Amino acid sequence: MGKKSNAKRLARLIAAAEAHFGEAVIDSSAPGGESRASWRLVMPSRSVIGTLRPNFRRTHLEAFALTHIGALSDDVPQCLGVVGEIMFQSDVGGRRLNQEIVKLGRAQRADTAYQAVAAIFRIQAAARAAGLNEQMPHLGINADWIANFADGVEALAPYSQGRGMGIDRAALAEAALRPAVQFVKWDCRSGNAAIDPDDKVRWFDLEYCGVRHGAEDLAWLLGDEAWPVPPDQMQDMIVSAFDASGPHALEPYLDYLSLYTTLHVLQRFQLIIDEAQSRGWLSKTRIRSRDDVGVHPEFAVHLCRVGAHFAQRNALTAPLQRDFEEAETVFCQILSRAAGGRPDQMRVPA
Repeated sequence: MGKKSNAKRLARLIAAAEAHFGEAVIDSSAPGGESRASWRLVMPSRSVIGTLRPNFRRTHLEAFALTHIGALSDDVPQCLGVVGEIMFQSDVGGRRLNQEIVKLGRAQRADTAYQAVAAIFRIQAAARAAGLNEQMPHLGINADWIANFADGVEALAPYSQGRGMGIDRAALAEAALRPAVQFVKWDCRSGNAAIDPDDKVRWFDLEYCGVRHGAEDLAWLLGDEAWPVPPDQMQDMIVSAFDASGPHALEPYLDYLSLYTTLHVLQRFQLIIDEAQSRGWLSKTRIRSRDDVGVHPEFAVHLCRVGAHFAQRNALTAPLQRDFEEAETVFCQILSRAAGGRPDQMRVPA
């Protein structure tokens, strides 16, 4: 989106905010960059987030979900009204989880990670209590989407012995398609959460929310390449925070979480490779500040570790464990060769 379009959109947001709240907007900024849909609008008595998406139906869906969840939980922003195609929501602060958690010491980092996990379970519980499981669209049910998801096993082949290529993809696709019984926020990458002044974690950006198995939200966080918490620790936190009042028992939940996380990690891994080959490696600071794809070999290493951990927990994906470990070695070698150099000088593997 060009500068003129950005300026026009901002003017619409400001005019709508001033009419809706009855106050002048005295400052504005774009937390995710000027090309993003949401802007922070500061008025004398409040700061709000105004969102104008290209697809107004998603905006109205998000407002509907926020209104119902927000009535039962403070783990999401409050919807402050919809004016035509524009939604206003409470400002949960500028301390993005993806940037803040890397500044913390080990103990505080673990506590914050646990808060993020527990908040996801609470959001799902609030949505269930509000009846959203019966009202929201089902996600991930398209046959082509499922087939492409299962085909992700090919991503590691260039960096390993390609054991995953022999996996029964029809069985994998069937296992990935589960009944839609639980609300999911979707896209639970750590850049879509913020920490308030009291250190409470809140999740935002419910644009793609809907209903699926439920473990997908945790898989998005586990498969966030910039997330700095080891997978074994995350699994322990998930077990500890698990909501037994939900539609799943713990062990079957963990089995599906492992399978889905493995496939999700493969998608993120392939995305990193594609972006690296197109743009070259980027700095970790830039990636976190822009909530961009984690195009850095250290993030590829982290994904491989997450994938190896969860792949071995499910019989269908177990052959991928060694592939992940071998791919991890490849990207560790890239980091080693580039020690002391700039990320954008590292050779991107073909």
